[in-house]
Formats: sequence, C-alpha cells, structure tokens
Amino acid sequence: MTELSDTITFLGTAGARFVVIRQFLASGGAWLNLGDTQILLDPGPGSLVQVARRKLDPAKLDAIILSHKHLDHSGDINIMIEAMTDGGTKKRGTVFAPADALNQDPVILSYLRSYLQCIQVLTEGGSYKVNDVSLKTPVRHKHPVETYGFVFQTPRHTFSWITDTRYFEDLASHYQGDLLIINVVRLNPGAPLDHLSLPEVKTIIEKLRPKTVILTHFGMTMWRAKPWELAQKLSEETGITVIAARDGMKFDLAQSKDDRIQALP
Repeated sequence: MTELSDTITFLGTAGARFVVIRQFLASGGAWLNLGDTQILLDPGPGSLVQVARRKLDPAKLDAIILSHKHLDHSGDINIMIEAMTDGGTKKRGTVFAPADALNQDPVILSYLRSYLQCIQVLTEGGSYKVNDVSLKTPVRHKHPVETYGFVFQTPRHTFSWITDTRYFEDLASHYQGDLLIINVVRLNPGAPLDHLSLPEVKTIIEKLRPKTVILTHFGMTMWRAKPWELAQKLSEETGITVIAARDGMKFDLAQSKDDRIQALP
C-alpha cells in the first residue's frame, strides 16, 4: 500500500495587479494534493494553463477554494469549474467562497453553479470538510472585499495560509501548524494598501514560530528585491526556515522541518 503524502504545488507566485498583468510571475494559485484529496486554491489568471503545464488533471479535483474575489485570485474560477466537472457532464466538486463572490458582483457564473455538487459559503470562524481534510476560516481579514485565510488539517499535517490582508494585532494568533504560508505583496509598510509587508511578516513569524515558512504572492517591490534573498535573510534573523516560493515549486509537508524542496520542470 502506497503511503499517503501531502504536497503543495505553487501554480503561480504573483501578487497584486502589476505583476499579474505583466505576468512577470505566474498567477495560477496553488494545487493542494492532500492524501486522496485534491484542492485548487485561488485560481487566478492562467490557472488552467499552469495546471496543464504541470500535467495535473482538473477532473480529479474535489474542491476549489476562493479566499476572495479579486481577479488575481479568481480570474480562472469559471474555466476551472468547467474543467473539474468535465464541461458540466459530471455533477461533482465543491466550491468554497465568501458570500460577496457569489452575490455582490459575483465572479462565479450562474449557469456553472448547477454543475457543482455543492457551494459552501465561507464565514468568519467557519469549519468545513473535504473528504478527510478539514479547513477553517478563523478570522475575516482586513481587505477591501470579504477575505479569509485558512487552517488546513489532514490526518498527517496541520498548516496555515495567511492570504491577503492588512496587518492587525492578533492576526498571528488565529493560525497554527508546522508550516505557515504567507502572501507578502509589499517590501515596506506605509502605502495605503491592505497587504502585508515584509517587516510585518517578520513580526508574524516571530510571534507564531512555525517550523517552516513559505513566502508567496509577491508584488513588484518584493519581486525586484529578490524574494529568495529576503527569505534567506529572514531565516538568519529569526532562526526559522523561511523559503521564497517559485512558480512550479512542489513542497512536501513531510519536509517542513527542513528546506529540501522539489521544483517541477
């Protein structure tokens, strides 16, 4: 019997509009292969192309999750629903999304909703299941639209993903696990944008002290500053393994105690 594993494939590491518009980095979201459960998180523009390039099969997806409805997270949500359901010929899969992604300026087309087995609305303090994987949305983030981060738990691992948000004092206290993934758009704080900056991320790391941290969702200032060098510096300053995600990087959660990373071609 093959031992089950939990892996995350980064289909893109672009954050904010200018990096996405110019496709300096891909913006396909992330593919979570958690044992026998496969989940697509935040399928931004180009997600379908990145999935095909990585030879992943969207017809095997169990769920698609939107942290929020901004285009860099939801641009390919409709085509990925189509792909997950074999063009609507198989009623299958669950979509998790905040209410305003469905009701107010909806990003999910009405005719596609009947293709799905289920749509679940994300709420603050919510708890959800996909097969043997549980996910929680512990707190609503500070962002222009309704936005949530996630705590995922499989039979083998617990990990958290802090998605887009302005920094607030008790943010770190809502997240847990050996692995923490953080969207870090800005190099420096101060701009009137509801996104985390690198110094704020350092504060979160020092408060939470997970075993491994992966930085992703880079804006222009982060990208120009070479995220891999910034991650190395954070590792030295905090004593925690900090990694900058790369487009196509595959991370095995069993390796969260060290920095052995497999990057896909």
